[in-house]
Amino acid sequence: MRRLRSSTVVLGGMGVLAATITSCGSEPDKRCVDPLTREKLPSYECESGSGSSGGTTARGSYYYGGSVSDNRVSGGSFDKKAVDTGGFGCSGSSGG
Repeated sequence: MRRLRSSTVVLGGMGVLAATITSCGSEPDKRCVDPLTREKLPSYECESGSGSSGGTTARGSYYYGGSVSDNRVSGGSFDKKAVDTGGFGCSGSSGG
């Protein structure tokens, strides 16, 4: 069996530590959702475009955080600022 050099182990450990610490500022999960039914939609449904009448064709809105069960979202928010991303070293409370 090959032994790892201590520098490889240290550098690998530093990478894991850096990823853990910076996860505090990471973006929450973002899903395209129908605001009325809370049904998960394909991402292109949230992209606005111009239809033949000149209006936008976006059907969905982005939903942040939460989870998906039976193709419906729950536990998150349409307001990105309302979602706590968590992570190591983050202060904040979780509640619902």
